Amino acid sequence: MSRITRKSRDDLPAAEQPLWDRMLAAGDFADQAGVMAQRLPIFSQTWALLLQLGQEAVLPKRYTELAIVTVSLLNECEYCIDHHGPKLLVEGLSSEGVRTLLDYASHPELNELDRLVVEYAIAVTRNWSQTRDEIFGRLHQHFSEAQIVELTWRTALCGAFNRFNDILQVQTAPLGSPAASEAAAQV
Repeated sequence: MSRITRKSRDDLPAAEQPLWDRMLAAGDFADQAGVMAQRLPIFSQTWALLLQLGQEAVLPKRYTELAIVTVSLLNECEYCIDHHGPKLLVEGLSSEGVRTLLDYASHPELNELDRLVVEYAIAVTRNWSQTRDEIFGRLHQHFSEAQIVELTWRTALCGAFNRFNDILQVQTAPLGSPAASEAAAQV
C-alpha cells in the first residue's frame, strides 16, 4: 500500500482533469499520478512534459522503453518494470527478454542498436561520471543530438521515478498479469 494517499481525477481542479485523462490514455498511471497530485505542480508539469515528448515522438518508442526498463531493472523498481515491461512486449520482446535486458551483450532479442541503447542507459544510471566519448560516437551514428538529449533525459528521469515510486511504495499490477497486459494494449 502506498505511503501517501492517492488522489483521483475528481480530487483535481477542473482545469487539471483533461491532463489526467490524457495521462490515462498513455497507460494506467493513475496510482503514480494520484500520489504526484498531492502537489499539483509536480503532477501538472511532469505529465505535461511526458505527454508532449510522447506526442512529438522524436525518439522511437522502442528505444525510450528499452532505456526505461533497463534503468528500472538496475534500480529494481517493480512499479516501472510492471508498467513499461508490457510496452516492450508490444515492441516484440518476450517476457523473458524483458527480464534479461541487463544481459544485453548476448541478448538474442536485441539488435546492435537496441544493445547500444541498453548500454547507454546503464552508463547514464551507473557510470555517468566515467562515460567516455566513444559511446557518443556510436550514438551519433544512429541518433540526432535532439534524440540523444531526449534519451538521456528520459533515462535520468526514470531513475528519479524509480526512487519516487519505491520510497513511497506506489504499487501496480505485476508484469504479465491481465491488468498489466490491458494497460499495455491501451498504448
